[in-house]
Amino acid sequence: MGVYAGGSYALGNYVPGTSDLDVAAVVRAPMSRSLLAATVEAIRHEALPCPARGLEFVLYPLDVARAGTTEAGFLLNVNTGAGIPFRVDLDAAGVERHWFPIDRGIYAEHGVALSGPPAADVFAPAPRRELLPLLVESLEWHAPGSARGADVVLNAARSLRYGLEGTWSSKHDAGQWVLEQLGPDDAVAQALAARSGGTDVDPDEADRFRLSVLARLRDEA
Repeated sequence: MGVYAGGSYALGNYVPGTSDLDVAAVVRAPMSRSLLAATVEAIRHEALPCPARGLEFVLYPLDVARAGTTEAGFLLNVNTGAGIPFRVDLDAAGVERHWFPIDRGIYAEHGVALSGPPAADVFAPAPRRELLPLLVESLEWHAPGSARGADVVLNAARSLRYGLEGTWSSKHDAGQWVLEQLGPDDAVAQALAARSGGTDVDPDEADRFRLSVLARLRDEA
């Protein structure tokens, strides 16, 4: 059916050596376990070296991609690459479901078709009011120390911009938006500098910003 690039590449802020490569494929019909396993072996880093820090690949059935659902809904989820742990999920049980409808919303608005029809013809975003609780979940998932401080801060900034404006943007653009629209913030300024090779954000400062955004999004939800 189609293969699509999302994430920082689609949003215009891919940073070599730092960004992951987000790719989603969509199929019209379910696939057998043996075919899913063969897909994993074909795309894992050892067989197909990823030029990015890592590849985050998700396979969706077309009915899920078009449904605008908040469920994870995938057939296959694979993380592979030199800079990320290898992971394979064949069902959504026990998986952090919030990432998948968030990502599908980005594909619907900004996805780049590598093969197949335009992304907007394949993906439908979940309604904003239904995504807001999932943005809250994503910020709750980012417990202190769970990721680089800069990633925590800029993920929170992107979630806040969507929560307030309904606009998906790159992490960099979301950080700039916070500084321009909401005023100076040391954590955000440092996170933007860290993406250009500067020192990472202090964990306590990153968590302060995360918690402040979490409180605002809880009010919006």
